[in-house]
Amino acid sequence: MTNQGAKEYTFEALTDLWTGDADGKPGRTITTGLLGSIRWWFEVLVRGLGGGACDPTSSRNRCPDSRKKATDSGHHCVVCELFGCTGWARKFRFEVLDENGKAKAEQITKGQTFKLRFTPLRPILPQEWALLDLTLRLIAEYGAIGGKTVLKPSDEPSRVNKPHHRDYGLIQFIEGATSSPVTEAELRDYVTEHRWRQPQHDDFAWASLKNFWCVKGRYLARQNANASTFNRVIGRPEAKGQSSQGDSWLAGRRAGGQPKPQDPESKRVLSFKSPREAVRTFGFVQFLDELKNLGQELKTQLEKEWAGFEIAELKKKPDILDELFKAGA
Repeated sequence: MTNQGAKEYTFEALTDLWTGDADGKPGRTITTGLLGSIRWWFEVLVRGLGGGACDPTSSRNRCPDSRKKATDSGHHCVVCELFGCTGWARKFRFEVLDENGKAKAEQITKGQTFKLRFTPLRPILPQEWALLDLTLRLIAEYGAIGGKTVLKPSDEPSRVNKPHHRDYGLIQFIEGATSSPVTEAELRDYVTEHRWRQPQHDDFAWASLKNFWCVKGRYLARQNANASTFNRVIGRPEAKGQSSQGDSWLAGRRAGGQPKPQDPESKRVLSFKSPREAVRTFGFVQFLDELKNLGQELKTQLEKEWAGFEIAELKKKPDILDELFKAGA
């Protein structure tokens, strides 16, 4: 334990949060599920600032570099410096608390206030606190948290309230911890220092704030049996029961497949229709040059459903970082 004090962040759940227990059921709050989601968005931010971040789920890519000692340059990436990896312990204890400061065991449900507490176990630099603060604000303002966020958005009256059409993972930032101010330039310098391992991003280079986009106040959904703005944008047939003949990159990958079964991959576009104050659609492009025309493509594809949509509504990295720094770090 260090003499650095714990930092707490207070949120309100705008939807239920789904972390999942060993059976994949949502009745409990699994802290590792929330922490894993926070780490994923932390990686997105670090890559967006020009740093390198390993994929801890990939045996070919994750830290550490076993040829080096834990204190050697290049042993682990800047994300693992804070969150830990084999041979390098996480720098903090993570707790999820209810509004009274007691450990939260039950599922976090819509309308509840909860706290995330980070207690240093070793010294944590101001840059690390700033990155963590920005990550939590990024999740609350533009993303979602948890092991399951949204499955199949729908406007069909008979389906809209079904469990598999509900939104999960939306939170509102209520109060943050006090930290030393750090500039964007200082964070860029920190995440690109030569001491950090620089893993090849390869298949997950897209998981970066550079590739991220968000439109607030608008959502994608299935309108009826033959029309789905969600499917239209991600490249799947709109009519129900039609095969996609191989999913698009934006749609992710479904489980199964021939001749060799494949694990599913997450969708790169997610859309949330409730509550009204948190409606949003966000996603990632595979290649950076796709961002140039994305606003016009959405305007053309969704001319009817997104009436009055202006390209300026599409938020990208420069706008997002500017807003996050004004609010926090």
